Amino acid sequence: MQHIWVRAEQRPNEDRVGLTPEGAAALIAKGFRLTVEESRTRAIPIEGYRAAGAEIAPEASWPSAPRDAIIFGLKELPEDGTPLPHRHILFGHAYKGQPAGRELLKRFKAGGGKMYDLEYLVDENGRRVAAFGYWAGFAGAAVTVKAWLAQQWAEVCGPVGVYPSRDALVAELEEELAQLGGRVPSAIVIGALGRVGRGASDLCEALSMPVTRWDIAETKSGGPFPEVLQHDIFLNSILAMPGCPVFVAEDAPTSERRLTAIGDIACDPTSDFSPLKVYDRTTTWAEPVIRVHDAPPLDVMAIDNLPSMLPKESSEDFAAQLLPHLLTLDALDQGVWGRAFQTFQKHVAGV
Repeated sequence: MQHIWVRAEQRPNEDRVGLTPEGAAALIAKGFRLTVEESRTRAIPIEGYRAAGAEIAPEASWPSAPRDAIIFGLKELPEDGTPLPHRHILFGHAYKGQPAGRELLKRFKAGGGKMYDLEYLVDENGRRVAAFGYWAGFAGAAVTVKAWLAQQWAEVCGPVGVYPSRDALVAELEEELAQLGGRVPSAIVIGALGRVGRGASDLCEALSMPVTRWDIAETKSGGPFPEVLQHDIFLNSILAMPGCPVFVAEDAPTSERRLTAIGDIACDPTSDFSPLKVYDRTTTWAEPVIRVHDAPPLDVMAIDNLPSMLPKESSEDFAAQLLPHLLTLDALDQGVWGRAFQTFQKHVAGV
């Protein structure tokens, strides 16, 4: 039976995990060997995994794990250039021409390891089986509203952090909006029918913001889309891919516009297929926005680990979606795992 090794996330501001103690107990009951690394930041304490029967390993000890272990994490591995001999489950961000992704594939090729990218775990119809999208949308919309609020005081959005719950985040924003005497921004959400778009739209609704919801039907013309510039906030919830329309063109900052805050929740600025052509790098929790124009202001939010702002809720949601598929890891050459590996093989062959 397979040995699954849940690594601690080593990226700053990353408190999520893809397996709950309840999921750990289910894997162990099926006969899997399970090791969970200790973590100083994980939203779910280690005691629950220990009680479920998991073996406990020191934080960041996965490089010395048995060679047959499957290393399971969420975000990127440390970029130290070392060859990767293990099988890894993670979000690799490596298949769309990203420079760091190409280096990751080279490391797998050098070490003989394999990658099962969580973004490419799809069913027979090509639909993803597990995603953090809803909470990415919710948190991304919240930070973009924060950016808009800061502009009302002639400021730039300051650092953001972790919230204990959705309700705590909404309450904070409601308090800040109340200082404007009930004035709220308008928003347009692209990809409103997907997980990310639903989360973004729900945040807007929670704050009683007027929100325009667009999806395939409204964007099939391919653009241009002047309506985007007629809202205070634009929330992009669609992934960059070939044929993706451009929603915010290079000349948008100097065009006549109401738009002052963009939330690129899908967040893939280095892709050639990015639908937003006004910025070129991700943002951080310490500096949540890039100001791409001063007067009138235009800020872009592009944090790429947004769900970790609500780590407990987002972890529990994602883990529940993924667990049925983790329980099939004893058949790695079939189903979602077989399809993910075929995608990896195609891309690693080109580096």
